[in-house]
This record gives sequence, C-alpha cells and structure tokens, in this order.
Amino acid sequence: MSDNEQKVIIKVPEPSLRRLPWYLSNIKLLKNKGEHYVSSTQISKEINIDASQIAKDLSYVNISGRTRVGYDVDELIAVLEDFLGFTNMHKAFLFGVGSLGGALLCDSGLTHFGLKIVAAFDINPELVGKNINGIPVFHSDDFSEKMKEYDVNIGVLTVPIEIAQDITDKMVVEGIKAIWNFTPFRIRVPENIVVQNTSLYAHLALMFNRLNFNQIK
Repeated sequence: MSDNEQKVIIKVPEPSLRRLPWYLSNIKLLKNKGEHYVSSTQISKEINIDASQIAKDLSYVNISGRTRVGYDVDELIAVLEDFLGFTNMHKAFLFGVGSLGGALLCDSGLTHFGLKIVAAFDINPELVGKNINGIPVFHSDDFSEKMKEYDVNIGVLTVPIEIAQDITDKMVVEGIKAIWNFTPFRIRVPENIVVQNTSLYAHLALMFNRLNFNQIK
C-alpha cells in the first residue's frame, strides 16, 4: 500500500466506516432484485440515512457515480468490498470457547467478510482437542507454539473479564497485531495494536436505556 493510500484510509471518519458495510449489504440486496445502477437516494430510502450523508461517505471510496443514473452496482460492490478489506482473507485465533466464542466458531458467514478463525484456545478439558465447525480447539498453553505454525495476526477475545487483560498481554507478546474484543472489559494495549471493542452487554444497556426513556415519555 502506498503512502497516499494510507493517508486516504486514515482520513475516513469512524462513523463513515461503520456505515459503509450497511450500504454494501443494501446494494447487494438491490442487485438481487435486478438493479444495475443505484443512487444515494435509493439507498437512503432503504436504510433511513440522509442521501447527502451517503454521498459524502461514498466520496471516501474511489468510485464516481453517473449524473441522474447513479453508481454501477457491480462496480460499487467490488470497490466497497476491496476498500473495507473483505476481499482479503484475514486469519484469526479465538480465545475463550464459551457460548459466545462457540457461536462465533460456528458462524461461517464471517468468511464472507474476510475473517477466518483458524483455531481456538481454551482450558476446558471437555473442549480441548475437539473440532468445532472444522476449527481445532487447543489448550491455551499451546498458544505460543501455534503462533509459529499459523500465519495469524488477529485475536478474537471472548474470555471471562477476569482474565481478559492477561490473555491480551499474552497475545501482544506473541505477535498479535489486532484484537476483536467481545468482553465488557476495556483492555489495555500498546499504541501500535488495533483494538475493536464489541460488547454485547454495552449495546444491551444502551437499548434498555432508550426503551425505558421512550416509555417514560
């Protein structure tokens, strides 16, 4: 990747990056309905986001629409998938094969978005040595050894909060460069490590709060 490409990516605001996958999913639905061109106005009607905001978000992507016609659907899908990193397969280790971790191992849809969990780690003797959806489960003590066998730089964290930081520290020491954190614990990492926090409990709290607020009104 060139320096110019890196600068473009850095300039994209996080809210815009979060919305781009929504556009991609919607555009794919329109393609399935037989649409060959799509406008920001069409997308706006489907997902209730202002058309001007959609046009601004898409301006960060290297594609131009045609006046009064819109964007070529196939081209827009290809450009968005490439821009979002979905076209490259990123291998990952998962730590913590509980109910959530097990569900992620069984989610084959992740591969459609460029993420392939190639192995999992746990200390539960009933899980270690098994395969879940074709993915081997190793003992956590084997992590260092497995890092030498697999070409992995992403860790998916679904462990109990009591050990979240300890497992994070081990991941960083062994060379993991990005962590998808599903725990409600705010892990601490060096500045060069990428962290994406996705706490289901935090989103539940937000939903409950808004629900209660609406009922009070």
